[in-house]
Amino acid sequence: MQFFSWFYHSTMLYQLTAIVFPLFALVAVGFFYGRRHLPDMAVANRINLEIFTPALIFSVMSARDFQIAAYSKLALAGVLVVLGSGLIAWPIAWLAGWRIKAFVPPMMFTNSGNMGLPLAVLAFGEPALAAALVLFLVENTLHFTIGNALLEGRIHPGMLLRIPILQATLAGLAVTLLDITVWKPLAMALDLLGQVAIPLMLFALGVRMTRINLQDWRIGLTGAVVCPASGIAIVLLVGPLLGVSGEQYDQLLVFGALPPAVLNFMLAEKFSESPEAVASIVLMGNLASIVTLPAVLAWIL
Repeated sequence: MQFFSWFYHSTMLYQLTAIVFPLFALVAVGFFYGRRHLPDMAVANRINLEIFTPALIFSVMSARDFQIAAYSKLALAGVLVVLGSGLIAWPIAWLAGWRIKAFVPPMMFTNSGNMGLPLAVLAFGEPALAAALVLFLVENTLHFTIGNALLEGRIHPGMLLRIPILQATLAGLAVTLLDITVWKPLAMALDLLGQVAIPLMLFALGVRMTRINLQDWRIGLTGAVVCPASGIAIVLLVGPLLGVSGEQYDQLLVFGALPPAVLNFMLAEKFSESPEAVASIVLMGNLASIVTLPAVLAWIL
């Protein structure tokens, strides 16, 4: 009874639980539903990427209080975190004898959408969504350019302009920079569409986790350690150098600690680049985040 009393009255533990429980609860719902019903999430994921998430991005970026200049240092820091994580992971993969294309991309490209967006809102409040979206856009742009180049050997610049998420970003920037007022009923409709994005991301992540296994557990366990450790190390280095401070610095630390994105596994399958090894990295990295993310939040809150 003393333990339960201590747990209940521990403000920090209660605060951390309140932040991470909704996140992992939705992932768990998706996981158990996926195990039981084996739903095909391809259509839902495509709608989320082409409709709901672009609506969320445009809604936030076109808001009257969004100032793009306020996030310039954060965006640059995000670029350095992604690239720096890759530089750290590269010699580790080489020394261990693992394929560079299998180990390095998951260390660079993390769950800044599925986990990063809801975690920012739960930990820092609704106003923090703008900064989280900036980091999400940085990570996604790098993933579809440098990430694709690592796997395929070339970049397709024209492909970027066809991605709805980046189209919504450019539209939101245009509205902000030109000081255009969006018709209120349209803004409300886009806001409602955008509210679907985050819960669906978490549910879909849970469903996707049912389809990957723990083969190649050694590379998976190494990745579960290297991914957050390298990201946090780069943040501690570049954050102060760039002058990122306050809540943006805290969000940057959370960004650095995020686990590998499921998209890494999907691309590894597409290009036949050791998908089993990447699956283990993604699964073990996301399982480890149950410990690492609360630890980082306890450090900064």
